[in-house]
Amino acid sequence: MKRFEQIRDLVLSLEGDFEKFYDKGNQAAGTRVRAGMQQLKTLAQEIRTEVQDKKNAEK
Repeated sequence: MKRFEQIRDLVLSLEGDFEKFYDKGNQAAGTRVRAGMQQLKTLAQEIRTEVQDKKNAEK
């Protein structure tokens, strides 16, 4: 569950920047959102690889 907590924490940490960008038009917040989403993408790919490796190891 550690990996799930990492995803949840990352998404929650971006909430303020999402609000600043979409509601107030803060461009710097948009840059932080983009960076955070890239981190999320990387983390998701790592988790996908771990899950696939674990599935294959059980066969």
